[in-house]
Amino acid sequence: MKRIFTVFALILTVSFAAPHVEAKKFGGGKSIGKSYKTAPVKQQQPQQTDTLKQQQPASNQTTKSSTKKGLMGGLLGGLLAGGLLAAFFGGAFDGIQFMDILIIGLIAFVIFKLFKAMRGAKSTPMGHREAYAGNSPQQPQQTAQYRQQNAPFGGAAQPEYASTDSGVPFNLPPGFNMQAFLNGSREHYRTLQEAWNLNRLEKIREYVSPALFDDLAAERAKLDGEQHTEVMYVDAELVRADYDANMAHLSIKFSGRYKDRIEGVEEDITDVWHLERDLQTPNAPWLIVGIQA
Repeated sequence: MKRIFTVFALILTVSFAAPHVEAKKFGGGKSIGKSYKTAPVKQQQPQQTDTLKQQQPASNQTTKSSTKKGLMGGLLGGLLAGGLLAAFFGGAFDGIQFMDILIIGLIAFVIFKLFKAMRGAKSTPMGHREAYAGNSPQQPQQTAQYRQQNAPFGGAAQPEYASTDSGVPFNLPPGFNMQAFLNGSREHYRTLQEAWNLNRLEKIREYVSPALFDDLAAERAKLDGEQHTEVMYVDAELVRADYDANMAHLSIKFSGRYKDRIEGVEEDITDVWHLERDLQTPNAPWLIVGIQA
């Protein structure tokens, strides 16, 4: 019985003495500041692409069918012309054979195609030739409309995204480069964790709103001295996006792993940062307004 009490006491001692890494990561492992409902996003394929894919085989089939019909029709017309010529000249071709009729029909077909091609080249308006060459006066307007419809954020056309939860908005602000933003956010996560370790509050102030900075400074004051939390690896995902005439709002979910360099304890990264940007101020930075642990 005494041994059981001894083992139980050891378990309690180890449990209370175990290091709590959560309090050592940026933000103290607590939800601070503003909070929003978030959800993963999925990429949507434009419907126009599928429509074009469905239309292309049909167009190819129609072209092939038209080509075959035109070829057969031309050959039959040539044969008919050859037969009529032979019948018209009558006695002059008394010794004509069927193979001769075929040759005459083929020659008539070739002459007919050459005559049609020459007449088509002469009758083609100059404006159509310029349109094929890319100099049509309507082309710049059509190109601008295409870019506006297919590339609303500037540059090349970007894929469309939507939230998996209908209650969570996902409207990217104008000019927003999502991939570049996520790449930068991973570096910022490491930068802020290092500033948190070294208690560099002025560095943290550059990334957060004034209200959130006060809460973070109070949490950091609860920790003694330098911390040793190391980000092993981290990934970022945009889980909410919205904007209006004044402000743009984003939420980033971080996932990965970190550890305490001294105690060797490892934990998962499951943080969500909520950011805002003032659209009324030129070159305004994105500021963290909330941390959701």
